Amino acid sequence: MSIISVNDLVVSFGSGSDFKQVVKNVAFDVEPGETFGLVGESGCGKSTVLGALAGRIKGWSGSISIDGEAVGPKRSRSQLAKQQMVFQDPFGSLHPRHTIGRTLLEPLEIHGFDQRQERVERVLRDVGLPPGFRHRFPHQLSGGQRQRVAIARALILNPGILLLDEPTSALDVSIQAEILNLLKDLRERDKLTYVLVSHDMAVIAHLCNRVAVMLDGQFVEVASREQLLRGSVQHPYTRTLLDGSRGYVPPPKLAS
Repeated sequence: MSIISVNDLVVSFGSGSDFKQVVKNVAFDVEPGETFGLVGESGCGKSTVLGALAGRIKGWSGSISIDGEAVGPKRSRSQLAKQQMVFQDPFGSLHPRHTIGRTLLEPLEIHGFDQRQERVERVLRDVGLPPGFRHRFPHQLSGGQRQRVAIARALILNPGILLLDEPTSALDVSIQAEILNLLKDLRERDKLTYVLVSHDMAVIAHLCNRVAVMLDGQFVEVASREQLLRGSVQHPYTRTLLDGSRGYVPPPKLAS
């Protein structure tokens, strides 16, 4: 059984002359342990799909099921705890005046978990940070360390699903691979399921089993990782994204 099932998802904003349909009749399923990607240019609707899944965006129609349970725009605490989100900007998503320990304790307090200090230390170790980091503030950490804290915060409630919104795009290229490999290791160790939003086909191909290519609020193609690596995709826009991820290739020289 699919752990995530989305059918006929429509998301609209505004009214009258300002009305805009941002997501148009999107449907997909995600299997347990899978990483499902959403890729496309800025404004195509991929982060809006993720926001509807997370319960952050309320104005949607269609149907969403999480772990076999139908959910609506309003979620219970238990429904919210099943999936957690990691945002693009690790500095902006962490409270600047809270220590890392305070940031990690807060969801445990909200959801009534016990053994809180032990959980904080354990999740810091899980993301490759020493337990002493709980005494630091976000400005005392590097960008990669802050994103590790953001991942720790998402993991601390033991969710089965992580929703990843461009989790490496704000990081230096040298750090991106470290975070992607961390996410891959955590997925395999804890049997997690990911939905990953990215504009970067290289990131998608590294982590995802399948990817939905979005254009103007719609899926134009759903391709497997093997199809991406072989370049055997069908839609011209998917091919354009693939070609763009390979960088500039100079045209052949004309014979003199």
